[in-house]
Amino acid sequence: MTTTKEKGIRIAIDRGGTFTDCVGSYGSETIIIKLLSEDPSNYADAPLEGIRRIMSHFLGQEIPRGQPLDTSKIESIRMGTTVATNALLERKGENIALVTTKGFQDCLVIGNQSRPLIFDLAIKKPDVLYSEVVEIDERVTLEDYAEDPERTLTKTEGRAGTGDVLTKDLVMGLSGEAVRILQRPEKEKIREQLQQVFEGGIKSIAVCLMHGYTFPDHERLVGEVAKEIGFTHISLSHELMPMIKLVPRTTSVCADAYLTPAIKKYIQGFQNGFEGGLGSKSVTSDHEKGARCEFMQSDGGLVDVDKFTGLKAILSGPAGGVVGYAITSYDENTRVPVIGFDMGGTSTDVSRYGEGRYDHTFETTTAGVTIQSPQLDINTVAAGGGSRLFFKNGLFVVGPESAGAHPGPACYRKGGPATVTDANLFLGRLLPEFFPKIFGKKEDEALDRDASEKVLQELADQIEQETGKKMSVDEVAYGFLTVANEAMARPIRSITEAKGHDTSKHRLATFGGAGGQHAVAIAESLGMKQILIHRYSSVLSAYGMALADVVDERQEPDSAVWSGQGEVVDQLKAKMESLKEKSRQALRDQGFEDSEIVFEEYLNMRYRGTESSLMIIKPGEDDWGFGTGFVKHHRYEFGFTLDGRDIIVDDVRVRGIGKSFRYEEKTVDEQLKTVKRTEVVAEKKHSEAQVYFDRGRLNTPIYQLGDLSEGDVLPGPAMLADGTQTIVVTPGAKALVLATHVVIDLPESEKDRYAKTAEEREIDPIMLSIFGHRFMAIAEQMGRALQKTSVSTNVKERLDFSCAIFDATGGLVANAPHLPVHLGSMSTCVRTQAEIWKGKLKKGDVIMSNHPSYGGTHLPDITLIMPAFNEAGDKILFYAASRAHHADIGGITAGSMPPHSRELFQEGAAIKSERLVNEGKFDEERCIELLYKEPAQYPDCSGTRCLADNINDLRAQVSANQKGISLIEGLIAEYGEDTVQFYMLAIQKNAELQVRNLLKTVSQRVEGKDLFAIDYMDDGSPIQLKVTIDGEEGEAVFDFEGTGPQVYANINAPEAISYSAIIYTLRCMISEDIPLNQGCLRPITVKIPPKSLLSPADNAAVVGGNVLTSQRVTDVILKAFETCAASQGCCNNLTFGFGGNVAGQEAVKGFGYYETIAGGSGAGPYWEGTSGVHVHMTNTRITDSEVFERRYPVLLRDYSIRKGSGGNGQHRGGDGVIRDIEFRIPVQVSILSERRVYRPYGMAGGEDAQCGLNLWVRKVKKARFEKNLQALSEGGEEKQATEEDADEETEERYINLGAKNTAPMKAGDRIIIHTPGGGGWGPVGEAKKLGRGGDHTQAWKKGSHAAREEMALQA
Repeated sequence: MTTTKEKGIRIAIDRGGTFTDCVGSYGSETIIIKLLSEDPSNYADAPLEGIRRIMSHFLGQEIPRGQPLDTSKIESIRMGTTVATNALLERKGENIALVTTKGFQDCLVIGNQSRPLIFDLAIKKPDVLYSEVVEIDERVTLEDYAEDPERTLTKTEGRAGTGDVLTKDLVMGLSGEAVRILQRPEKEKIREQLQQVFEGGIKSIAVCLMHGYTFPDHERLVGEVAKEIGFTHISLSHELMPMIKLVPRTTSVCADAYLTPAIKKYIQGFQNGFEGGLGSKSVTSDHEKGARCEFMQSDGGLVDVDKFTGLKAILSGPAGGVVGYAITSYDENTRVPVIGFDMGGTSTDVSRYGEGRYDHTFETTTAGVTIQSPQLDINTVAAGGGSRLFFKNGLFVVGPESAGAHPGPACYRKGGPATVTDANLFLGRLLPEFFPKIFGKKEDEALDRDASEKVLQELADQIEQETGKKMSVDEVAYGFLTVANEAMARPIRSITEAKGHDTSKHRLATFGGAGGQHAVAIAESLGMKQILIHRYSSVLSAYGMALADVVDERQEPDSAVWSGQGEVVDQLKAKMESLKEKSRQALRDQGFEDSEIVFEEYLNMRYRGTESSLMIIKPGEDDWGFGTGFVKHHRYEFGFTLDGRDIIVDDVRVRGIGKSFRYEEKTVDEQLKTVKRTEVVAEKKHSEAQVYFDRGRLNTPIYQLGDLSEGDVLPGPAMLADGTQTIVVTPGAKALVLATHVVIDLPESEKDRYAKTAEEREIDPIMLSIFGHRFMAIAEQMGRALQKTSVSTNVKERLDFSCAIFDATGGLVANAPHLPVHLGSMSTCVRTQAEIWKGKLKKGDVIMSNHPSYGGTHLPDITLIMPAFNEAGDKILFYAASRAHHADIGGITAGSMPPHSRELFQEGAAIKSERLVNEGKFDEERCIELLYKEPAQYPDCSGTRCLADNINDLRAQVSANQKGISLIEGLIAEYGEDTVQFYMLAIQKNAELQVRNLLKTVSQRVEGKDLFAIDYMDDGSPIQLKVTIDGEEGEAVFDFEGTGPQVYANINAPEAISYSAIIYTLRCMISEDIPLNQGCLRPITVKIPPKSLLSPADNAAVVGGNVLTSQRVTDVILKAFETCAASQGCCNNLTFGFGGNVAGQEAVKGFGYYETIAGGSGAGPYWEGTSGVHVHMTNTRITDSEVFERRYPVLLRDYSIRKGSGGNGQHRGGDGVIRDIEFRIPVQVSILSERRVYRPYGMAGGEDAQCGLNLWVRKVKKARFEKNLQALSEGGEEKQATEEDADEETEERYINLGAKNTAPMKAGDRIIIHTPGGGGWGPVGEAKKLGRGGDHTQAWKKGSHAAREEMALQA
């Protein structure tokens, strides 16, 4: 790098939440300083204090505190900071306003409409970051749509970003898509609106307008006006991240406006501590005293201090750790991938490094805020040293609650609770003599082992009291550690395998304060054979900063259809070169020579019709084979390719890298080849201790890391420690000391230690807890596999599916609760099919069914079932099943959700029981027969309108089932068939016990009286329930006698649906994280009157039963138990499309679209209802507004909260939403809804909510309408329009569609859906009683990338 200064002191700092780690290097010497991040009585700023101490050491003189530090002695400062993350977690950023397009003021309140915790009736969504919203009267949309069967491409004359936008209505966007300008904003109106905000005291704004990623002109105009007014910070979405998706882009721009001022303020204070300048400007100018100063960004690259922003700062600290282990633990020659395991006090960060480059992700969730920006794929697990220990409902539970720093674990001498740290200390795995003496009243005492023993003894007493099983404190503490390790291994396994990687082929690089105590157990659980612990592992994040490169990221949207040669490639190359030049210049400005700059070039690519894009790196220096790279990567990550489909390029991205300091140590593999191994000599032993392992306490030697030499081999058991970390080497494992690392090799795992005969086995609560995790992990990984390998928006984006495993009789073992409506109903289906196919199934077979009389819910939900056999292949042990909602399976309307169906055949393909896969062979021919040809034989019916998607999604379901089977087989291989079967039954028994306890409690509350409730469907059909509870046995009868008869409409609900509603409501009322399985229903007897609408005939229409009646049944159960007020009680099912193969007509290529729309949730005794959220039996996402307009011929006019629609009360019910869609071509539109007549009830004196309303806005000719009206009133006939009427004036007519209707809408017609609110709780005016129960932010606070999927894919 060009600098005239001689090499000075290099400093790297990681300012964490608790500790600040500093690494200083000068010449050949490196020192480490660890200090508290907050210590106001001694220093104002921890990083400045760290730099002062490092400089004092190297300069040989004490620099007084408060004296400005001389930058002439410093070569560089590199820093990672949690300032941004903390501001986000604590919601302590800048006061900001959001500027968005008219009609979208609530886009972040609604978000994707899903709720974070599926069983929490007190729904709490993350708070928005802005305090005010400004809606700009402007609008653009995309002219063409992706689902167009004709693939029309509109030609444009003008271009976005030029003067053309002022005169032409149709221009080419930055992405290459045709953009239609519908409404140009008025500059003076914008000025007036922003001036008002400015005068209100807000000085930072976030601007995100519809389609701003491809058409930035209107955002720029807002930015110019804001600058003229004097706003101090202006974030424009197209500058930060020009990627499609309104909601993530808006949250990103809000995060930037919210956090950047806080970061700038912090940096200003930091810079004031120096004499001389900081940053590249100070080095490249004439300042003699300037020092380079760079901050770590979330993407693993450094950036100059002046360019560091809030959006890029969120994972600043953890990113350093990833860079640290990637550079120190990965070998380019052997290419063994590494999983990073960074275990801290409250959480654990997990990541992966392989193939010689970092894994980036472009949509992540931190502290409830979904960010669209390149970030390292770091996943946060809510388990750390401070995680609390509980014994609940017969299970060992670790976290997610944390003891925090105050009071901290019990051993911190502040009266804290039992934690993972206490368990480690008591078992001898944490050594007080190596831990700083900073505890007690005077902060001069060591960790308190007695306090740990006391709280663990209390847990042992509780276990004995509740189960009768006497366990020693050692056994209890070790049990909790075992469960904690499983809780951490579960997401690591899921995250790694979800991307197609095998954990057993990785090394584990552990760092962070607590990692060394758990590393061996985690690695064993994941099947890994080797662990790497760097000598600076406790400060690896700071060390990583010292090794990192300076990075400049550039990205632009595109929409080209990939072609390996010709004009398309030339245009993409030109765009790439332009981005490279901008990046090169930015790095030159930071002092880099061209020879020090390298580039990574990427295209963001996806198959047409899907939304799963992959960032593909350029294969070679002169190789533009991106297409081949994409296909290969798609097959690796998703398990399939879509041959014959166009590949779309969504974005062009350049990552410019300024190479700075190089890592010159030998790699681990190079050292392993040459190191001379010698058994450690006894003299090096520091001391001995009694440490507990799985076979009891063993005399274990303790070594100080500093006393060990390169080549020392330490057989387990052994403990290695220094002042910052403790490493536990278990019996059988071996540790080897290298120059840079401690390497631990693991023995082959012992499979037989769990083998016991059924007679001598009793339930071990530790093993029960572990199997609870393992069974659920299998269902979750099936869900991930299905989401990953599916094609349709419905499954991949909206997550309208469920996966589960079942016992040999079809009883539910574990259901990853993606959608509650599937919870109990899948079991009915599996049990029915198991009976039908008894003795006929072979390995590799898959059964398909969707018929309501065979355990189905409604026809679009297709269930695939696969058996898992024993080793001999002659006995079925388990079943794996997946159920997915297919967007179209034929019938009388597009989307297969007809509002007026009377018979089952009108709703599409009805499949009772078919062998879809025969010994591994997928029967595509039969599939086409069932889905496309057979439904079209009925009157006015078509076969499926998206056959290719159906087949691809069915294949995805097969692969999800296959995943489940292989994981079950792995579990049996690890623990033995008998053990797995034993704990499968035990986990069902555990769930049964918890439901019995709930029923006993309810019986006491109601003094043994029967519970009763009745509610009505909009057609007047009653749903009536009487619950009789046996308080002694904890059993209940749910009797639906009095429910209305089967109806000649489609709100009939198969029996399975009532079971789903019961299992869901019981789980909500237990409000503990219990296993969801067949055991929940064992204490329940359900009586459903035959021939009622809850037990309809074989041929009855049922499409509304699944999505409407299920919600009403749930409302009735909750009403009987007096749990909460009614929620919106509807899914608001909207479908539209055209085309099909109706018998006797020519087949027309078309499309079908389906969505469900959020409403208000009901208030309860301790909570207010939530607005704009999905409730109870569903939790699917809504398609992002920009993606919606890109894929379909629609214009979303309004998507906002329906203010005042929730019921009033002591606690208000949540409000519904307004969704206003204009159609740009003629389509058939259907709405299937409820609560348009009977209002959602209030409870305990709370008021009812507003009903929903569905409006069709038609354009009609004024005069003609009036003439026809007159003619009709006189008994004449309506006259047809003639040519002379063509110029007549038109007007909009609002027509109420009712709850269930279908209409042929023309171009320009609109449907406006007002969804119902939730009922209120308690009399209006009574004092609120909010906030009893746990921390609601638990649902979203702990998490980075994982949070987005975890919340959807596990409870």
